[in-house]
Amino acid sequence: MRILVIHQNFPGQFRHLATSWAQTPGWQVLGIGRDTAPGLPGVQCLRYRLHRAPSQDQHHYLRQMEQAVLHGQAVARVLLKLKAQGYRPDVVLAHPGWGETLYLKDVYPDARLIHFCEWFYDSQGADWAFDPEFPVSFDDRARIRTWNALHTLNLENCDAGVTPTRWQHSRHPAAYRDKISIIHEGIDTEGLAPDPAATFTLDNGLTLRAGDPVITYVARNLEPYRGFHQFMRALELIQRHHRGCHALIVGGDDVSYGRRPKDAPNWREKMLREVRLDPARTHFLGKLPYDRYRKVLQVSAAHLYLTYPFVLSWSMLEAMASGCLLISSRTAPVEEVIREGENGVMVDFFRPEEIAARALEAIESPASFIHLRECARSEVSRQYSHAQGLADFIAFMRKGGAATPPFSPGQSTHVTESLLPTSAQS
Repeated sequence: MRILVIHQNFPGQFRHLATSWAQTPGWQVLGIGRDTAPGLPGVQCLRYRLHRAPSQDQHHYLRQMEQAVLHGQAVARVLLKLKAQGYRPDVVLAHPGWGETLYLKDVYPDARLIHFCEWFYDSQGADWAFDPEFPVSFDDRARIRTWNALHTLNLENCDAGVTPTRWQHSRHPAAYRDKISIIHEGIDTEGLAPDPAATFTLDNGLTLRAGDPVITYVARNLEPYRGFHQFMRALELIQRHHRGCHALIVGGDDVSYGRRPKDAPNWREKMLREVRLDPARTHFLGKLPYDRYRKVLQVSAAHLYLTYPFVLSWSMLEAMASGCLLISSRTAPVEEVIREGENGVMVDFFRPEEIAARALEAIESPASFIHLRECARSEVSRQYSHAQGLADFIAFMRKGGAATPPFSPGQSTHVTESLLPTSAQS
């Protein structure tokens, strides 16, 4: 089977899937990603460049759509060259959020196109308008509705979709839900496990150990979508009541979701202006190498996971796999996995005092929560492992996939030739 995997940041979410498929006898994997994509050892990746940036004069409701068209054109040029060389994929697995597959069916109408349906925006009932601290204007709502034109096109274009959770599935329009299967790609439950002897040494030489009163927080970037503002307010209360606890905070200062603060360069600095924390016990670690990140989870006495009603983070599942005690927001994506008093603790996203109180219980009476840690570890290992995700994806991918002889495209890793008519590049 020839599998084409498309992701602007290839391999993106498909890293372990593409690696395993590339090692499967009779399966051949080819990747396409932007020129900034990291790539994946053992899998050839063809890279594309946008031939221009979006117009600064474009109506701001349409900027994302223009960006998507530019991505779609760039990928179409790569696909047309591959087709001219004789390449025909059986299955294409793609994250369509940047528009890369807009014109794929015009090049390969017979290929089975599977979209990773991560999210469908709505101005009510999910992330937008969830947090009253950041009110949504009519202009915001109109822009969101227009953004969804791309996602609706993607749902129309694909032969099938896949999404990781029931919550994410529920956010898509009812007319398309039958087209979307729920399959989680899995996390590294074998590489993540409790370690009672784990230590984490900070740059200042201080070593924290499993069993110490350590509060942990993890996000790709520190921002309100992942409850960073509420975490910081809760941490101020935690430090005020517990003079010996330390906080390990993992995440960058960019913005993955939402907006930057208007009055500060990033959310970390904005919140540090609002709350009073002990700098000797507050450790901002930035983005960590995987092994260091794993140690953070292993020394955690209480792991705070707070999120808007949005995409569920891998980090929450990874914390569970590591044996962390989850103190998590009572929001829809979390409620799909966490049950109060059985495999974690649930708190009101908007009440820092409640978040702080439950975290203090965890670090002051750790023995009372051992069963929650063990249950969380057991459940995530059983339901969200790489092995389970891979098995589910393989069964899904085989549907309608016909085996074809292997293909060896040229070794060039940067395809920039213009293969569309000039009129299509405007």
